[in-house]
Amino acid sequence: MTADCVFCEIVTGAARSRKVYEDAEVLAFHDVNPRAPVHVLVIPKRHIPTASDLTDTDVMLAGRLVLVAQKVAADLGVADSGYRLVNNCRAHAGQSVWHLHLHILGGRQMGWPPG
Repeated sequence: MTADCVFCEIVTGAARSRKVYEDAEVLAFHDVNPRAPVHVLVIPKRHIPTASDLTDTDVMLAGRLVLVAQKVAADLGVADSGYRLVNNCRAHAGQSVWHLHLHILGGRQMGWPPG
């Protein structure tokens, strides 16, 4: 855990969140500033700053994040209509919290291109 990371604080319970899923490795919770009717973040409980910081030893965890996102999308009713998974990696991509996370966005028509 990193002391100055809000997502690490959510993992430890020091900061509040509206959890929708939790297991030993992964946590999912509603975004505090939603950009779609469904906007949930899926994070590893272990602090990993960016997708670029994943290593070969994280293959199972990376897959787990996507599978949890799939489950959460189904649980929240957006799997059949469609949802978007987004990972912003570093500043130019728009990453604002330096803890790896996937955004699940759904519940409305998405535009393309996204950026």
